[in-house]
Amino acid sequence: MSERRKRLRNNLWSDVPESSLWLRTQRVGFTTIPRTMTLIGRIMDQLSGKGFPLMSTYLTLWCWVFDEAFVEIKNPKEFAYESGFSGSRGEATWRNRMRRLEELGFIMAKDGIAGDFQYVLILNPIQVIERNHKDSLKGHDYNALIGRLTQIGADDLDQESKEQESNAEMTTLDGGLDVVS
Repeated sequence: MSERRKRLRNNLWSDVPESSLWLRTQRVGFTTIPRTMTLIGRIMDQLSGKGFPLMSTYLTLWCWVFDEAFVEIKNPKEFAYESGFSGSRGEATWRNRMRRLEELGFIMAKDGIAGDFQYVLILNPIQVIERNHKDSLKGHDYNALIGRLTQIGADDLDQESKEQESNAEMTTLDGGLDVVS
């Protein structure tokens, strides 16, 4: 598939050299994002309520995260600015958005000397939506997400249901021992 797309690209833009493209394997400074990120952002903004968009704040976190799903924020002003908030209320607006992301279950945070959100854990947004919010979403928003997940072959929801089944199999006996039934 990659070779086919590359051939098509080269046929359509034969005058554009590869050095003009931002190719992930040839450049540094990339992160991996879900192919469903735009749908996730749309759902987050809907859940957050009118006039309280979350996507720019969440995307900033995602652009700072590495493979551990953990971000250390030493300079909240920098994160506020990258999220689109500046001026005298920039940091306060950013903190409000971070609080809302935490309330909705998309992140977990611990405080540190840099503030309330120095240490941030980013949870799987697909699982958060499925577990906490699918009943409160407009049908077409949730259905679009499920359709796209199916299209790309994502197994986020399958993994969560396997974990839930595994947890359901664990029972506690009177002696306090955990056994698998």
